[in-house]
Amino acid sequence: MHIHILGICGTFMGGLALLARELGLSVSGSDQNVYPPMSTQLEAAGIRLSPYDPANLHPRPDQVIIGNALSRGNPEVETVLNRRLPYTSGPQWLAETILQSRRVIGIAGTHGKTTTTAMVAWILEAAGLAPGFLIGGVPKNFGRSARLGSGEWFVIEADEYDTAFFDKRSKFVHYRPWIAVLNNLEYDHADIFPDLAAIQTQFHHLVRTVPGQGQLLVASGDENLEAVLARGCWSLVERFGIQAGDWQAQLQREDGSRFRVSRRGEMLGEVAWELSGRHNVANALGAIAAAVHAGIPASDAIEALGSFAGVKRRLELRGEAAGVRIYDDFAHHPTAIATTLDGLRARIGDERLVAILEPRSNTMRMGVHSERLGPSLAAADVVYLYRPPDLGWDPRLLTRTHPHLYCFEDLDALLDRLLADSRHGDHWVFMSNGGFGNIHQRALEGLRKQSGMFHVEHSQIAT
Repeated sequence: MHIHILGICGTFMGGLALLARELGLSVSGSDQNVYPPMSTQLEAAGIRLSPYDPANLHPRPDQVIIGNALSRGNPEVETVLNRRLPYTSGPQWLAETILQSRRVIGIAGTHGKTTTTAMVAWILEAAGLAPGFLIGGVPKNFGRSARLGSGEWFVIEADEYDTAFFDKRSKFVHYRPWIAVLNNLEYDHADIFPDLAAIQTQFHHLVRTVPGQGQLLVASGDENLEAVLARGCWSLVERFGIQAGDWQAQLQREDGSRFRVSRRGEMLGEVAWELSGRHNVANALGAIAAAVHAGIPASDAIEALGSFAGVKRRLELRGEAAGVRIYDDFAHHPTAIATTLDGLRARIGDERLVAILEPRSNTMRMGVHSERLGPSLAAADVVYLYRPPDLGWDPRLLTRTHPHLYCFEDLDALLDRLLADSRHGDHWVFMSNGGFGNIHQRALEGLRKQSGMFHVEHSQIAT
């Protein structure tokens, strides 16, 4: 059977392609603006990628899977409709082909989905349960974003974004989880949701799909999630948080690299790991709780997190040159930006922290969070902001809230200024949900050239 995937380089659709290949299907796909790590992951799996073109649909595939980034007017979409080719959405294909026979753990929330999903998958793997998973990033412990697995559990990042141009429900309503983790809830995806209430309605639909004997694990103190539960809840519920809820963490180090875990007052153990930040401590609590409800002893779940290596592009250390450490981070929402920078600040102390930001997501480009963006960068000593051509607001306004924020409309000019102002001991965090013109690697090469370095030890951490 041959399936052709439109939008194959999206994090979800790329994972879907890997699962289809594991099932023994012939897989091809098309996309545009392709960048790592998904592009390289697909190429390594031998999956052919092409730019959008109706010719990709000759010979006729047995089924076309259409990603949610595709809309009417796309040449391949129009060909699918005009030729009456069989098509479906990614979430529906996944639900009908794979999830129907598995027990599902779904991780939902505005922030932390990818990392928490990777944590749960790793805990189950360390316990010998061989889970399947589909994650919106590449967890370093596995080196791939998706696999079928041989066990009964399938762990999935449960995204609230819409399913397809012909199905405007959130992706996660297709997954029917037995265990659902609700990390947090804020307004996002302004391109498809008019307000927070619209997102809460979709979360309410998710809650409706969890069985009565299933388990909801909910971040403690999140008023937006509590409002969702108030609309109806038919499942078992536990809450988790730092010193709040059924599952609690007590920080042993301010940067979150060590913390104790308890459940309803019973001390269960201590996590010591390479990650940092209070947000990751909360993510870990949700992951531990999910694993315990999947039958894993809490002590084993806690021990497994000690070897959790993190996820690519989640404050990933890309390299070091001339005494400057360069990180790549996916953060594209003010809350995620703030928690990422705060976590790194807690780790590095008074060393200089430089944030380089591309406001690339649809919500960012629309300016929905522009008033919150400046304060979210407060932990950075210096901010360099790239203004893409389609940005719908003036980022120079942010200079009112951050005294050392500089805007650039040319990426080369930004990089030149960054290199000219570099200092030994700097930490540079590049933040974008896209490829960012490969600026991370270009910055490393520029620093090496400046210092006359020809070899740098390459290592990675996850924080």
